[in-house]
Amino acid sequence: MFAEILKLSPEGPEAHHIQYAASLIGRGQVIGIPTDTFYGLAADPFNLAAVESVYRLKGRPEQKALPILVGSVEQTVPLMRDLPDNFVRLAQKFWPGALTIVVTASHRIPLKVTGNTGRIALRMPNSKIAIALIEACGTPVTGTSANISGFPACASVEQLVKQMGDRLPLILDGGDTGATLASTIVDLHEEEWKILREGAVAEKDIRKVMED
Repeated sequence: MFAEILKLSPEGPEAHHIQYAASLIGRGQVIGIPTDTFYGLAADPFNLAAVESVYRLKGRPEQKALPILVGSVEQTVPLMRDLPDNFVRLAQKFWPGALTIVVTASHRIPLKVTGNTGRIALRMPNSKIAIALIEACGTPVTGTSANISGFPACASVEQLVKQMGDRLPLILDGGDTGATLASTIVDLHEEEWKILREGAVAEKDIRKVMED
């Protein structure tokens, strides 16, 4: 089986394509989607079989958590144990955008999604296709990069097809993302914070928000 590829407008994604993609996710499938950084693997994070499929398709070590894409700040509230003030400050400044924020997961989140760490990585992407899909699903979706572990992340459908075209039922083609850097990852623990990976959002910009 080779992936079906549906081309969508990045600025006005076609609703019937979005609904079709959402129906596959609702049935436990894993699909490729564009984000504002690289292409990602979208699945239902509350479906353990789908989560297992993401790890298997990607060859991702199971001790590494799966990042979660959300459609709004409000959608994050049931996903975390509490809402740190620093989380709100960062989200208001950098979302939608290329900042992933790691917090303590609520009991609603399957432990497997957190890589058995109890911590969850959340991001609201600056991508109308991804946001429309999340809205159509009525739930956040996984957002780990759509590549085989150890191989380069994919900024285009052509790159994704070469790596995973025979592993996915569907790829949403939003064109080349133009990304050269992954999202920046910030870990929040009570009042403490640290950068786990500096990417598209500069450390100095995060520090300015946190220290103002």
